[in-house]
Amino acid sequence: MKKLTTLLVGFLASALVSSAAVAAGGHGAAVDKVYLNMSDKAALQNGAKLFVNYCLSCHSAQYARYNRVAEDLDIPLQQLKSSLMFATEKEGDLMTTTMPAEDAKAWFGVTPPDLTLVARVRKPDWIYTYLRAFYRDDSSPSGWNNSLFENVAMPHAMYELQGVQKLVGKVADGGDHATDQSASDGETYTVVGDAKFELVHPGKLSPAEFDKAMGDLTAFLTYLGEPAQLKRKTIGVFSIAFVLLLMGLCYLLKKEYWRDVH
Repeated sequence: MKKLTTLLVGFLASALVSSAAVAAGGHGAAVDKVYLNMSDKAALQNGAKLFVNYCLSCHSAQYARYNRVAEDLDIPLQQLKSSLMFATEKEGDLMTTTMPAEDAKAWFGVTPPDLTLVARVRKPDWIYTYLRAFYRDDSSPSGWNNSLFENVAMPHAMYELQGVQKLVGKVADGGDHATDQSASDGETYTVVGDAKFELVHPGKLSPAEFDKAMGDLTAFLTYLGEPAQLKRKTIGVFSIAFVLLLMGLCYLLKKEYWRDVH
């Protein structure tokens, strides 16, 4: 019995450690906190636009359909066809990439994964940090690297928006940063996770604007992982309101029945 108890305690402890590592992005990596408002349709629409323009050429979301995305995010059908449907002609088609898997593996060394459930596997904080942690690395085959995912095969698809940054070093208290800039040594740096970057060439967006855009993209990927959550949360609010109303009516009914008794 004592041995069984020891095994159970050890199993629970390892499970807690594993859960903490996953929540931190895996392997104890420091990640930044992203605050998502899943009821912000404008942010989700911008995230969908970024996904289609910068991600869908290599990655797929093969468990999601264009018309379902348009319906959930209040995207007009005409706008869906003109702005989001580049890889297909039918609104009901799945969001698949046109890049052959064999070519992708030959070019990148690995087939780019499907992103439909990436937010449920990696967690939103990890994705948000990863998207902002690319830096120039001439020793890498693609010319890019990522401080959160070292030696990643993926190049920086959105460098035109963010610009080109170089890795300066690490910070001791990494994690839970929102593009934290400091100028204690006369230079301006950006802290992402536990890495410190210097912006060498500015992009089309300012650091704050790029962070906002990556937050929108993270929100869209989170939506893809569970499309029903938008309606589920709305139904939940009305359900709780109905239960509270019913409780009030039941209380008044109870008072009416017991009025003469008391």
